[in-house]
Amino acid sequence: MNELAILTKAMLQERKDIVMAILGGFIAGIAGVCLFATSGYLISQTVFAPPLYSLIVLTSLVKILGLVRAAARYAERLYTHRATFSMLSRLRTAFFAKLVPLTPGVLNQKRSGDLLSRIVGDIESLQHYFLRVAYPPVIVVMVFLATVLFTSAFSIWIACLFILGMLAAAFVVPAIVMLGQRKNHGRVREQRSALSTEVTELLYGFRDLKVYGQLQQRGEQLESASAALTAEQQAAARHLLRGQSLHVFVTFLISWSVLTLGALLIVEGSLAGVFLAMLVMISQTVFEEAAALATLPAYKQDSEHAAKRLEETVRAADVLAEQPSGKLPAGQAVSIELSGVSFQYEDEWRPALKDVSLHIPSGSKTAIVGPSGSGKTTILELLLKLRTPAEGQIRFNTTSIQELDEAGLWQAANVVLQHSHFFRGTLRDNLLLKEEAHSDEALSAILNKVQLPDKLLDDMVYEKGENLSEGEKQRLALARVMLRTGRLWLLDEPTSSLDYITEQRVLRHLLAQAADDTLILISHRLTGLEAMDQILVMDHGQVIEAGSYSDLMKQKGYFYEMKQIELQMIEGS
Repeated sequence: MNELAILTKAMLQERKDIVMAILGGFIAGIAGVCLFATSGYLISQTVFAPPLYSLIVLTSLVKILGLVRAAARYAERLYTHRATFSMLSRLRTAFFAKLVPLTPGVLNQKRSGDLLSRIVGDIESLQHYFLRVAYPPVIVVMVFLATVLFTSAFSIWIACLFILGMLAAAFVVPAIVMLGQRKNHGRVREQRSALSTEVTELLYGFRDLKVYGQLQQRGEQLESASAALTAEQQAAARHLLRGQSLHVFVTFLISWSVLTLGALLIVEGSLAGVFLAMLVMISQTVFEEAAALATLPAYKQDSEHAAKRLEETVRAADVLAEQPSGKLPAGQAVSIELSGVSFQYEDEWRPALKDVSLHIPSGSKTAIVGPSGSGKTTILELLLKLRTPAEGQIRFNTTSIQELDEAGLWQAANVVLQHSHFFRGTLRDNLLLKEEAHSDEALSAILNKVQLPDKLLDDMVYEKGENLSEGEKQRLALARVMLRTGRLWLLDEPTSSLDYITEQRVLRHLLAQAADDTLILISHRLTGLEAMDQILVMDHGQVIEAGSYSDLMKQKGYFYEMKQIELQMIEGS
C-alpha cells in the first residue's frame, strides 16, 4: 500500500539493525531446532547404552546449543526493538513535519480527541509492522528451509510432510484469520478514536456540562463508547486467539503425523528408529518459529489501517512538498494588496469573502471593522497563509503571497489572534516563546506598558491560562508581540476584554512602538480609531466603506450609523 511507503523507507534507514536482528533470529531458530534434535537423539541413544564419551559429547552439545540459543535470542530482541523504536522516532518526526504546515486547517477538520488518537495511538500501532508483519516471514523461511534440507537427509517423506504443514501454517491458518478479521477491520481503532474524542470533550467542557446539568448525559455517552471499544477489543482478541489455536492444532497434527509416518518407515526399514524422536522434536520446534504467521494478517491490517488514517490526516502535505522560498524584506514595513479575493469555508452555503479588493500602504495603520461574520478574521487568516483564497491575488509589496515561505511570513509578523494559547509555566516562560534574549528589566517594562505592573515574572500560569482573566490574557498576548521586532502587525480584537481606559493606554504604547510599521487592527469597537490612517468597513464578506475616520463620519453612511449606536450604548450605560 502507498500508505506504508514511509514505513518501508524508515526500515531501510535502520537496515543495519535489521540485518543484525535477522542474523540473530536465524541463529536462535537454528540453534533451537538443533537443540531439540540433539535432545531427541540423546534420548534415543540412551536406550542402546552408548559409550560414555558419546553421551558426554551429546550433553555438552545440548548445553552449548542452549547457551547459543539464549544469546542469539537476546541479540534478536535487542536489535529488533532498537530498530523498532528508531523507526517510531523517525515516523513521529516525519508525521509532525507534515502536520505542522497544515495547522490550523487540520484542527478545523478533525476533532481534537480524534487527532490526538491518530498522533499517539496510530503511530504506536505501526511498531507492529516490522515486529509482527515484515520480520517473522523472513526468519520462518530461513529456518524452515534449513530444517527441511536437514530432515530430507533422513527421510524425504517426512521433509515433504514438513512442507505441507508449513504451507498450512503460513497460508491456510492466516487466511482463516483474515476472513474473520475483515468483519471488524479498523473497528477497534475507530472505537478507540471515538472514546478519545468523548474523553477530551468531557474534560474540556466539564464546567459547562456541570453548570447546565448535562454531565450525567455526557458521562453515559462516554460509558457507551467505552463499552463499544471493549466489545470490539474482545472480538479482535478472539480472532487472534483463534489463529493461535489453529496454529497449535496444525503443529500437533504434524507432530502426530511425523510420529505415525516415522513408525511406518521404521517398519519398512527405510528409517533408523534412533532418529524418530529427533524428527518429532524437530517438528515441535520448527513450527514454534511459525507461530507469528497465524496473527500476521491481523497486525498487517491494523498497521495498514493506522497508516491510512495518518496519511488521511496529512494528505494535503503532498501539495506542500515544494515549499516556496520567498521572504519578506527584513527590517522594512510592507504594503499589502488584495485583488478580487474570494473565500468560502468548507460546507458553508455562503462565501466568507466576495471579490474583496483593498490596498494597505507601507507603514500605514488600518482598522477593519464590521459586525460578526462579516469576514474580518478571514482576511487576517488569508494574510498569514492559514487559508488559501479560492479566487484573487494577495501581494506583499510586489510579491505574491504564494511565493512567500509561510514560516518566514509568520516570523516577520507580530500577530495577536482572538484566542491566544498559554502554557503551564511562569509568566517569563510565556513571554519568551521565541529564542530571543530579553532581560528581566525589559520584560517588566513590557508588563508595565500593557498595564500589568503587579504581575511578577515568576508568577505561575496554568495550562490555557486558567488562572488569568480574559483581560489579562489579552494584555499578556500583546506583551508577547511587543517583544518582537517584526514590521508587520496583525491584531484581531486584541483589547475586546479591556475597559476603555486600559485599552487606550495599551494601544497608545503599541502604536508608539509600531509608528513606522504596517499595522492592521480588527475591532468591533469604534472608539480610538481616530489614530488610524484608514478604516475599512465590512459587511457580508465585502468592503462597503473605506476612508479615514473623519471622512467616514462626514459621509454619514454605515460606519456613522454604527458609531451613533455605540455612543448611545455608552451614554445609556
